[in-house]
Amino acid sequence: MAVELVTFGCRLNLVESETIERQAFAAGLSDVAVINTCAVTAEAVRQAGQAIRRLARENPERPIVVTGCAAQIEPARFAAMPEVARVLGNAEKLDMASWRALANSNSLRATSPDSDPAGKIAVGDIMQAQGATPHRTQALGQHTRGFLQVQNGCDHRCTFCVIPLGRGNARSAPVGEVVAQARRLVEEGASEIVLTGVDLTSYGRERSDGPTLGALVRSILVALPELKRLRLSSLDAVEVDDDLRRLIAGEPRLMPHLHLSLQAGDDLVLKRMKRRHSRADAVRFCSEMRSLRPEIVFGADLIAGFPTEDEAMFSRTLGLIEECGLSYVHGFPFSARPGTPAARMPQVAGSEIKQRAARLREAAEAAHARHLAARVGRRLSVLTERGDTGRAEDFTLVRFGRSVAPGQILPVTAHAQAGKSLLAA
Repeated sequence: MAVELVTFGCRLNLVESETIERQAFAAGLSDVAVINTCAVTAEAVRQAGQAIRRLARENPERPIVVTGCAAQIEPARFAAMPEVARVLGNAEKLDMASWRALANSNSLRATSPDSDPAGKIAVGDIMQAQGATPHRTQALGQHTRGFLQVQNGCDHRCTFCVIPLGRGNARSAPVGEVVAQARRLVEEGASEIVLTGVDLTSYGRERSDGPTLGALVRSILVALPELKRLRLSSLDAVEVDDDLRRLIAGEPRLMPHLHLSLQAGDDLVLKRMKRRHSRADAVRFCSEMRSLRPEIVFGADLIAGFPTEDEAMFSRTLGLIEECGLSYVHGFPFSARPGTPAARMPQVAGSEIKQRAARLREAAEAAHARHLAARVGRRLSVLTERGDTGRAEDFTLVRFGRSVAPGQILPVTAHAQAGKSLLAA
């Protein structure tokens, strides 16, 4: 039987899960479940525990390997679970040697529920990790677009975030290796490539003479004129370099959709989060980018109920949706993560966090509905996906009223709005 992978969290985990699957297959490992965890919220960690117990009930004889950010940060927690056979760190999960070792039946299956939990753990010091490899998904395999990891880790220390503890310091894949992997994706049939990383706009900045993200994007577009679309994942607006600004303004193959890591719209909250931008910086960036490329749309991450946040502070976060003209908002209730400075700050009551998060989601849904309504009757260029759906250049979800093969770029006119998508003939 094949390896069963359960993936939580970000696109980076999605890319790495495909790498794990390929390495495990090449190592000859089979009939094993792998949980690739996320640690960004307490809920994500809880869901990983649920998945482990569910998989154990479904197949008690199958070993379960746990990896990812939650496993890196709290290895003992997972090793103490009797259902878990091994815990691998974030560096170890991408090391072929780890999967070769596990393919040895004595190495993996000899673990019993009453084994010493410490013996299950293979988790190194992620802060010592050096360099980055440009891992990628298989184009037209599980996805119709290719995802390409170009950066890992983060040098910033936002007070609410545990991700640096799970991913280590910022490090970037060499430009030449990224271009080579992008070329392979195009050769496999990818019409669109999505660049991803933990802190994408810090690409190359760990070296004083390193290339910027803009330089990387330009290198890909120049080397691959046949690539139809290039998309960027989450960006930190204050780190967007001048070269990238010029490409956003004038390169039609760079998609007019930017997802921003904003987190809040109140300056005092942003300061207490230890963010590097102000409210005015966020509004100004969106305005400037819209003036350079009028069709551009923005998404953002926003947190409700950060410690010390009062109603006026939260209202300024809500107001940011309209002031920045956000079309896609990922709204999160604040989740105190152990070991972070924010966990030691005066907390907002749980009931208030829940209520604010609901208001944030309501405002986000209204903003997205306005985005969709403005596109009814407009001509769109859509990359088709499975299930007779597709994504326009600005990431609008389009549903077709007919059967369409995935992986095509089709010009369509949306004739109606349906929920969170548009309908096209």
